[in-house]
Amino acid sequence: MQGRGRSTLPGAARTPAHLVTGPEEPEPVRQPDVDSSLCPFGYFRLGPLKNCSPWLSCEAINTEVRKLKCVGEGAVKKVFLSEWKENKVSLSQLANSELKDDFLHGLKMMKSLQSKYVVKLLGYCEKQFTILTQYHPLGSLKSLNEMLDLPRYKGLNTWHRRFMLAIDYVSIIHYLHNSPLGTLVMCDSNNLDKVLSQYLLTSDFHVLVNDLDALPLVNKSAGRLVKCGHRELQGEFVAPEQLWPYGEEVPFEDDLMPPYDEKTDIWKIPDVSNFFLGHVEGSDIVRFHLFDIHAACKKKNPAERPSAQMVMDTYRKILTLLLREAAMPGTREML
Repeated sequence: MQGRGRSTLPGAARTPAHLVTGPEEPEPVRQPDVDSSLCPFGYFRLGPLKNCSPWLSCEAINTEVRKLKCVGEGAVKKVFLSEWKENKVSLSQLANSELKDDFLHGLKMMKSLQSKYVVKLLGYCEKQFTILTQYHPLGSLKSLNEMLDLPRYKGLNTWHRRFMLAIDYVSIIHYLHNSPLGTLVMCDSNNLDKVLSQYLLTSDFHVLVNDLDALPLVNKSAGRLVKCGHRELQGEFVAPEQLWPYGEEVPFEDDLMPPYDEKTDIWKIPDVSNFFLGHVEGSDIVRFHLFDIHAACKKKNPAERPSAQMVMDTYRKILTLLLREAAMPGTREML
């Protein structure tokens, strides 16, 4: 990457000038508001429909929604590509009756957290353990690299677009940590694959959180901390405070495992962002600029890690800086 007379960040020089002028954050950082933000609580708008419709009831789901095929199955639910009034939709149904409490918790979160960060809720039937949401054909973030390898998306496989996805992800973590319900911890995150499976990639290449089954509430002032499940967690991906602290000589016992707070999500941000950035030209320059904030995220003491707000603000400042430098012809190399 060295030895060029122009910016080392390819593609960014073609960024429209309005994205890189002035002190404000660049426009691509913001997700466009999804339709749900324009409808009152309990209503949605989908596709070409102009009016807000109330969330579909049990009766409407049973009579108006047609299942097409199963497109995914996890521990808690099965997901079916379905059709409603010529719109493709996603129908989730409970897969394991022993996990109905998790399913209902996910539904409660889905209803309460509707925003531009969360997949759009179209309806639900609590007694039949069914949830209807907007369908996103690109699927979960697990398929990101495969999508960007397809000819139709190769033009999006740039450091700029990938970094914007990382900013979307951190913005969602910030939203969960500052949600209308309080500070929520993303517990379904014990390895990278598990994290990626909780989020969807939209057709306009943004990130939405889709799986809200494991979102416990932290309330430090009331002394309320969390534990992600009742089994021993292992590996470097989870935060140090999520590991059994008493050594191999003491058998794991859930009652003895100390609880923790939302800073477990901060520990995981560098690993998830590293996945987003991939190995395209320019991504190493982005990593170089993220080094300090990522080192802070990996502090062993959770209290020393930055808040999601601080990470999000730093990411946005770095994007603005890189776009400005890349848009200026003859910019000296950053490394």
